[in-house]
Amino acid sequence: MQHWKRTTEIANRLFNQGDLVDARELYLQALALAQVLFERWHDADEAVAACVISHHNLADLHLRLKQPQESAEYLCAIHQRLLTASQDQRLPESLRQAALRQSGKTYTELLSFISEYGQYPRTERLLYRQEPQPGVLAGHDPVITQAIQQGIH
Repeated sequence: MQHWKRTTEIANRLFNQGDLVDARELYLQALALAQVLFERWHDADEAVAACVISHHNLADLHLRLKQPQESAEYLCAIHQRLLTASQDQRLPESLRQAALRQSGKTYTELLSFISEYGQYPRTERLLYRQEPQPGVLAGHDPVITQAIQQGIH
């Protein structure tokens, strides 16, 4: 966790200084760390937050580079990851619950992005798909299933 924090802090400084190439490299390293440790951190809320922050940092960087479609990809990727994790029975309950809680924030962030930059193919597929992905929703609470299908939290 400390390595992820240090990497992110350095990347943030570089981002604020306008050194976007080096910031991107470190943000990608931080994202890789967060993804590898997602199921291994003792604190589920910290694990989920690190993944969300890493994705959102990269989304912000791509907006600064005037690449909103890339930003949309990162925002959608983390939202989808959290929705999937919240339904994955292999994961500890604490991690599933943390993912579900944070998915409300990633959903809000996606809506905010769309209101400012418009729809992109990935956002449209994620938020407005008609059918759930096979296996992800099988056998789960119909209220949660409907919310995930509609992208509502």
